[in-house]
Amino acid sequence: MIRFYNGRVLTLTDGSLELGRDEVWTNGAKICYVGAPRAEMPRFEREINLCGDLLMPGFKDAHTHSAMTFARSLADDLPLQDWLYTKIFPLEEKLTPERVYWLNKLAVMEYLTSGITASFDMYYHRDAYAQSNIDCGFRTVICGVGGTAQAMDDEYVRFNSLHPLVSYIPGFHAEYTATVDDMRAVAEVARAHRAPVFAHNSETERETAECRERHGMTPTELMDSLGLFDYGGGGFHCVWLSARDREIFRSRGLWAVMNPCSNAKLASGVAPLVDYMSDGINLALGTDGPSSNNALDFFREMYLSAVLQKLRARDAAACDCGGIIKMATLGGAGAMGLGDCDTLAAGKQADMTVINLRRPNMQPLNNIVKNIVYSGSKENVRLTMVAGRVLYEDGEFYIGEDAESVYARCQKITEEMLAD
Repeated sequence: MIRFYNGRVLTLTDGSLELGRDEVWTNGAKICYVGAPRAEMPRFEREINLCGDLLMPGFKDAHTHSAMTFARSLADDLPLQDWLYTKIFPLEEKLTPERVYWLNKLAVMEYLTSGITASFDMYYHRDAYAQSNIDCGFRTVICGVGGTAQAMDDEYVRFNSLHPLVSYIPGFHAEYTATVDDMRAVAEVARAHRAPVFAHNSETERETAECRERHGMTPTELMDSLGLFDYGGGGFHCVWLSARDREIFRSRGLWAVMNPCSNAKLASGVAPLVDYMSDGINLALGTDGPSSNNALDFFREMYLSAVLQKLRARDAAACDCGGIIKMATLGGAGAMGLGDCDTLAAGKQADMTVINLRRPNMQPLNNIVKNIVYSGSKENVRLTMVAGRVLYEDGEFYIGEDAESVYARCQKITEEMLAD
């Protein structure tokens, strides 16, 4: 058992942003107690004095391509279509299972420094990717990339029974890289398992316009017409949703996963987040991959989510940061199907992060929740725990691998891919 005490706690139970002074105890992978100190205490394996710091649920990265670490700063300053087709796709053909295994470990390390405890990943060589996360002790949800109905069905069964840290949700890359038959195959698997479906959706204005030309519908309307959302799901980016699209999202209970840094860097646009909030659309937050971002940093995502909405609305009061915190935690857990990882409560998974409030950027303590969004940074992440294991603490990684060896392997992999 591990005891966290003498600090502040943001449980997010019932969506409340109120901070308490309770202790949190873990037993194995789960939280076993949240409450006041007891007169009689059990024997703890470790007792962590928070020293006034904040314990909260870990952030959930609800859209990423983790092993794209190889392409960080290799294909910058290009529009999305050129970036994908002339730079990224040719390099991705050189990926191997071993390369993905190590490139993902580098991403996991970066997630942990940002207080991220789970990723919703869409990428290649998914068996190697899953093993990489298992070996690190990191939680992931794999998003399918399409294929034949049989192959997707096999993946659904295999990954959802592989390991407690790994799960799988059907999906495909995007309308513009799939045929109607491809999408029908995804819908068939979703119906068989009563499963949600996710895909890149309306990321750019061009993508949406070209879909209308091809099908007479927006990507959202097309996917809905094919039965892809019969059991829920959602879309990544969702910058250019129409009024009808937004109604489909609301009525279907779909999740719109926002990626403000990537969308800004690729000049894809600023999603009308405030409008989505008003519409009652389910919202989550993601980094996208480390080539289009280029950082896997949730503090940047939260900050940009808030301030870009103020610019878009020309209203400094737009987009209260409380909603951003919920997107980054509760929203991500909801989109990823991680209902047992969303709040700090007995019986939930011990996926938590400690935010160091004893740093200059967090002082004075006028409003801690607002500080996290508006002035917080990765320097404030003191500890990150996944399934009851401390994987990152005070700048050190506990993922079964020396940090320098990961850096060296990923550098070598990148150089080999560029030389091939």
